[in-house]
Amino acid sequence: MSAAASGPDPDGSMAKLIEIAEKPTLGQRLISWASRPPGRLYIPACGVIGLALLFEDSVPAGHLPTFVLGLGGGLLLAGMGALRLGIALAVARPMIRRYWLRWVSAPLIAAAALGLAAADVPLQARVQASAEELLALRQDADDLTTIPLNGQRAGLYSLHSISVSEGITHYAVEGSGLFAPSGLAHSTEEIPEGVFVPGQGSKIYEHVSGDWYVWVDH
Repeated sequence: MSAAASGPDPDGSMAKLIEIAEKPTLGQRLISWASRPPGRLYIPACGVIGLALLFEDSVPAGHLPTFVLGLGGGLLLAGMGALRLGIALAVARPMIRRYWLRWVSAPLIAAAALGLAAADVPLQARVQASAEELLALRQDADDLTTIPLNGQRAGLYSLHSISVSEGITHYAVEGSGLFAPSGLAHSTEEIPEGVFVPGQGSKIYEHVSGDWYVWVDH
């Protein structure tokens, strides 16, 4: 028998050491995870959720798929961030001071997205960017007539239909509304907000900017 065959087997010994080594506990895993600053996955994920929330706010009365994504993803990321920060404050404060920019990135993204959404900036900007093309469609609409558009693009919106009733032009936006049909409305006369308007059925209006409103069918 050769010396190579009878000598020690380093690979086998290492495998046995790994096999008998004590596996880290859940607490040790959490400490190791929290001791590292937020990295290449967490911060971009926060950015994606922030963009989803801004897109949802740019749709009249909201957009259900992005609302669910933003709410669910936002709660998950917020929970992960709070857990990670709490553990890091207890066992790895020097890492927070050293990589402070990474730690504040996620809260800054969340604050910016929520602030813009609360101020209706995405909706106002998207409506203004689409206003000229939306008004051009008004020329083909008559009172008490609904014209199907079947997803035709007007500016930054895809429209289901357009109709005019007593001087108010209604644009039904595809995919808009969380639980009820909704869209945009244009009127040179002021429309009362938050109440049913005579002659407009079950629609309730909310002002956006200028002559533009959001309507929701209740």
